[in-house]
Amino acid sequence: MKINNISKSFNKKKVVNNVSFNLPRGKVISLIGPNGAGKSTVLNIISRLINKDHGQVSVEDLDLKKWNSKDLSKKLAILPQSNHSNIKLTVKELVAFGRFPHSGNRLTEHDHKYINEAIDYMELTEFQDKFIDQLSGGQRQRAYIAMVIAQDTEFIFLDEPTNNLDIYHSSKMMKTIKDLCHTFNKTIIIVLHEINFAAKYSDYIGAFKDGKLFKFGSIDEVFTKENLKTLYEVEFDIIQKDGKPIALYY
Repeated sequence: MKINNISKSFNKKKVVNNVSFNLPRGKVISLIGPNGAGKSTVLNIISRLINKDHGQVSVEDLDLKKWNSKDLSKKLAILPQSNHSNIKLTVKELVAFGRFPHSGNRLTEHDHKYINEAIDYMELTEFQDKFIDQLSGGQRQRAYIAMVIAQDTEFIFLDEPTNNLDIYHSSKMMKTIKDLCHTFNKTIIIVLHEINFAAKYSDYIGAFKDGKLFKFGSIDEVFTKENLKTLYEVEFDIIQKDGKPIALYY
């Protein structure tokens, strides 16, 4: 996927300003930066949830807007930051929606295999017959992630996937994302506020500030005291643990 000079304004305020970068295939790419930096807007543009004002996004050298919706839904999956369903669905029924681009309403044995594996992967087997509105916020988040996993796409876009999760499930979520990427060759793009998760589990980081791409590169290239101070306007120390940097701010 190639992103070239995309821009977006809301109410005459430019929230994304001439952003360009390429997504390396088969990698985890985290988008970080302070609130209002443009991270989620960029994610929504490159997943075709919202229209850009200028620029181009292409997948396999074809402009994103020219893709047939059904074909695109087999290529990429998106989990927005806010997920609310007013329909009375069980966990298993929700996860089954991930197979809709492939089989529509006629689920096959092959589809059920993906559904059951996704539910098991997200540790939701004991909740699979419960309704979504009966779950805690964290359980509900895991159910939506399972739906995305069941969709089985090359590109996965996740906006704050650790929202509403406790420490155990946040860590489990990030490990799952890393495993999905490297075991099944998925390209996963995440918006994250927790920068240490980004440093530990990502292959590349895109750092945003004031609607612009401040820095894009490997963890070592982006995750420095100087870069983080510029982004967040606080002082940081960087320590190493198991070969990965950890940021301490004060």
